[in-house]
Amino acid sequence: MRVKRAGTVLVAVAAMVAGLTACGGGSGGGKFVVGIKFDQPGLGQKQPDGSFKGFDVDVARYVAKELGYQDNQIEFKEAISANREPFIQQGQVNIVAATYSITDDRKKKISFAGPYLITGQDVLTRADDTTINGEEDLRNKKVCGAQGSSSPKRLVDKFGEAWKSQYLIEQQGYGACLPLLENKQVDAISTDATILAGFATQSPGKFRLVGKPFSEEKYGIGLKLDDKDTREKINKALEKMFADGSWKKAVDANFGEFGKFFTTPPAIERY
Repeated sequence: MRVKRAGTVLVAVAAMVAGLTACGGGSGGGKFVVGIKFDQPGLGQKQPDGSFKGFDVDVARYVAKELGYQDNQIEFKEAISANREPFIQQGQVNIVAATYSITDDRKKKISFAGPYLITGQDVLTRADDTTINGEEDLRNKKVCGAQGSSSPKRLVDKFGEAWKSQYLIEQQGYGACLPLLENKQVDAISTDATILAGFATQSPGKFRLVGKPFSEEKYGIGLKLDDKDTREKINKALEKMFADGSWKKAVDANFGEFGKFFTTPPAIERY
């Protein structure tokens, strides 16, 4: 009777350990789960064959390798803006690399490694349109933005509610703005330069990124609050990526002609 009970306990303990390892408790056969965007060209996008492509994806793969994981141990999980913190807090992912801007408010809930890219709100227009060269030029232009994004709000705060009713056109996502710009139904799209570059790279030569950001967004890798050991390991992995040329290679591969706007890796911010 005692032998049987002991065996049951051992099985239960083994199952518990296996569960922890599957959530990334170690690199010895466990999974490393990464939250990324699935619908952001150039950053995080699920391909028709089920694979994943983008700058955030490349950064996450590099970091995972430096932490001791192989490609077949990396599992990508879709993270939308609203669920990034809960995913980390609940242990559903090991890290999040999903155009995740580092803010003081978010740092109260989770930890950040990085940043690994600094961008800002910018403007995309047609390649042959020379009338738009900065934020101020949008005052009398039709601009497309995404519903729920903070980018249109920044323009409304600057130009006013009257501008919003006359010039702002909002779609469900920035991908829906691109055909409106191409067909001259709007004059510009405005959001993070990286997002604009990712979409525009799909249509070489058709669009122009102004390249004069009027905000600052520092993309970081989110992980559990106060996990200082893992955070430092990720920071060191990012610094290695910056130094060995892998970061620049990922920029060029994912942003194409717009890679010229992201030439210098940022300094890691330790805290």
